[in-house]
Amino acid sequence: MAILKAIRGFQVSNILGIETSCDDTAAAVVESGSIRSSVVSSQDEVHGAYGGVVPELASREHVRNLLPVIDAALGRAGRTLSEIDGIAVTCGPGLLGSLLVGLSAAKGIALAQGIPLVGVNHLEGHLLSVLIERSVPFPFLALVVSGGHTSLHLARALGNYALIGRTRDDAAGEAFDKAAKILGLGYPGGREIDRVARLGDPTAVRFPRAKLKTKGYDFSFSGLKTAVRHYVSGAPSVPVTDVAASVQEALVDMLVETSCAAAVDLGVTCLVVVGGVSANSRLRARLTGKGADCGLDVVFPSIPLCTDNAAMIAYAGWCRFERGSVDDLDLGAEADLPLEPGWHS
Repeated sequence: MAILKAIRGFQVSNILGIETSCDDTAAAVVESGSIRSSVVSSQDEVHGAYGGVVPELASREHVRNLLPVIDAALGRAGRTLSEIDGIAVTCGPGLLGSLLVGLSAAKGIALAQGIPLVGVNHLEGHLLSVLIERSVPFPFLALVVSGGHTSLHLARALGNYALIGRTRDDAAGEAFDKAAKILGLGYPGGREIDRVARLGDPTAVRFPRAKLKTKGYDFSFSGLKTAVRHYVSGAPSVPVTDVAASVQEALVDMLVETSCAAAVDLGVTCLVVVGGVSANSRLRARLTGKGADCGLDVVFPSIPLCTDNAAMIAYAGWCRFERGSVDDLDLGAEADLPLEPGWHS
């Protein structure tokens, strides 16, 4: 596989990105850091009946959808495979079966076309997604908040990230989904709670906010999930809109207070908020307000770049190509791939 290593230094401008870490099948074309196309095929209808992602079903849907999605991304970009200079693909973290579908396709294309391949950490893709649309100076603190991840990372430079805090149990997006299921709302739960909560009173129910006794900036959301279950089992008379708004407020409180405290303590002036939950309207409003009070510039990606997409993977891959990184075809998928200095060395 050293043949791909030999391409190091080759000019890579048109990047095909592939993302299959969970339940969204995505492909995108990025040219010199700018998005030419981005196509996402959602599996919400497949998993909605179960109230969460079923890994085996997700893998099967990726097999069915990936090649048509790639074709659509190339078509919208006005590019053919022969005009693609490199492939960027998510290699972790995520569902192992889902990751392997995208990784296998990327390797096949790289080998058939004789172009370089680079693996991308899904979390780095989210973290760098804001840079596609605007300039953000390093260092900055990034809150990565989604259905599978809730963590704080100090981004010192491209490829240089330090883990500052993480969830001890459920991710924030997972807590949203589970609370929505308890309340009898639709799927995905985070989106449904955001919609319903706009009609409710966020002070109607005082749900607990976890305060960890240990020093640091970790999160915990499992207690809130349990509290919601106990509250609903008591057949309350409070409207579901009020309960949803109160659940959302508790989750947002924990994210806002911990993230802003970490940013202030670290002395950074910019807080970047990425991942699917960063699309939540209440989180955006609260963090923007709290950030202003703390002297922080709080930056969110546009809504299409919040949820899983391949544009962020292609962009992160382009950044790696620019730094001279290329992976061999023995690149593996890692379900728990960490984001830390040297993860790809």
